Amino acid sequence: MRLSTHGLLLLSLSGCAVGPNFKPPAPPASDVYGDEVQSGPAENDAAAGGGKPRFHFGEDLAGEWWTLFGSPKLNALIREAMLNYPDIAAQQAALRAARENVRAQQGGYFPQIQGMGSATREKISGASLGSGSPGFITNIFQANVNVSYTFDVFGGQRRAVEGLQAQAAAQNFKLEASYVTLTSNVASTAVQLAALGDQIAATREIAALEQQQLALVERQAALGSRTRADVLQLQANLASVRATLPPLEQQLAVAGHQLAALTGHFPRAARPAFALSDLNLPEDLPVSLPASLAAQRPDIKAQEMALRQASAGIGVATANMLPQVTLTGAYGGEAWHLAELAAPGFSAWNIAAGITQPLFQGGALRARRRAAIDEFDQANAQYRLIVLQAFQNVADALTALDNDARAVTAEDVALKAAKANLDLIQRQYDFGAVDTVSLLTSQQTYQQARIAYIRAASNRYTDTVALFQSLGGGWWNRRDEGTLQAAASNSRDDL
Repeated sequence: MRLSTHGLLLLSLSGCAVGPNFKPPAPPASDVYGDEVQSGPAENDAAAGGGKPRFHFGEDLAGEWWTLFGSPKLNALIREAMLNYPDIAAQQAALRAARENVRAQQGGYFPQIQGMGSATREKISGASLGSGSPGFITNIFQANVNVSYTFDVFGGQRRAVEGLQAQAAAQNFKLEASYVTLTSNVASTAVQLAALGDQIAATREIAALEQQQLALVERQAALGSRTRADVLQLQANLASVRATLPPLEQQLAVAGHQLAALTGHFPRAARPAFALSDLNLPEDLPVSLPASLAAQRPDIKAQEMALRQASAGIGVATANMLPQVTLTGAYGGEAWHLAELAAPGFSAWNIAAGITQPLFQGGALRARRRAAIDEFDQANAQYRLIVLQAFQNVADALTALDNDARAVTAEDVALKAAKANLDLIQRQYDFGAVDTVSLLTSQQTYQQARIAYIRAASNRYTDTVALFQSLGGGWWNRRDEGTLQAAASNSRDDL
């Protein structure tokens, strides 16, 4: 049955496309993240960071969640990282490339027009003109315009565009995920710097106190009221405390190097000084509902777009098994003299329609379609895995914050008790009521309690950052989205 050109055009534009029409996955059935931790009153308001967190389920996360820590230093670092971190620029370039690939594929919707011109000088044999004809040398000039158009009868072209559009959308969500990861890493590294700085300061303070105690005992030993053994024990304890400083300083240096790299600088750049007191711990924590998580986490949305791309790939593979209808035409001229190309007698044209139907390719086309279906199944399974991992991340962060609060409270009690005991033993030691071993034991207990408290407090800050990251980072509410996306949404002027 022959199809007219008008009929083919209507069929190609009718919107019929082979392959499945993509439907986004249903929201997760679970309405909880795990064993949900309920909000409650602070167990110990006097302890810095020791109150129980108050989770506000159903509240949306701010786009600039890091401002909840109330630290101008942290805000400045994150802004600097967003502007300078090379991975952000790389992701933006990848997004621009993906969008240009979509535009390139959309060119297949239109006729393909090519112009061609040639000038040839050749010798023509007389035998080609007839017996006895002499040969001669001549110029041949040609100019023509070729037009071709393949009708998208079964929607293969539209599915190909759909797949590239999904790929571009996935890259956009990968860019957002890079922002979330970058901001979280900067905040976590700043907390690590603060915790290490506080631990080093506490260790040096303890070492200074023990140095003073050693000087006092040395004077007493010179007067005969203390033994040489007392001096040696204090010297050994002081050396032991000082020995803990190099590992802490190494960790501080590494964290500083990491922060320099995250902000786009070489490690030799000066790092800002942070203390835990520079950060305010948010007590009221917004927690998105589980039904919203799949629509907000950028890694989940990126995988959803990968699933859509795989769905479109089935349509492309199916259309490749079906007939392809192409309309071609050409118009131009051929003459021995350049000036005669435009003359009516030297014009030439043609128009043709063709249909191509694969008949036998050794099963390759069917195998590619089955492979496309398998790739869709793979993407679907990966989507379910990412959703499960996202729920796990949020559940882990919620329980960690609850346990962190109880740990900080317990460490605060232990620290106060250790300090009171040290003060008591110190007074008794000064009057000779206890021996040096008791004083050393008390000092070590206080040192360990102080370091443990700093670590517990820093863990709570870090887990707060982890909660905000696991909830998607609030990128959909970011106030400066236009600025951050400017490099990604606009093509470079020099291309």
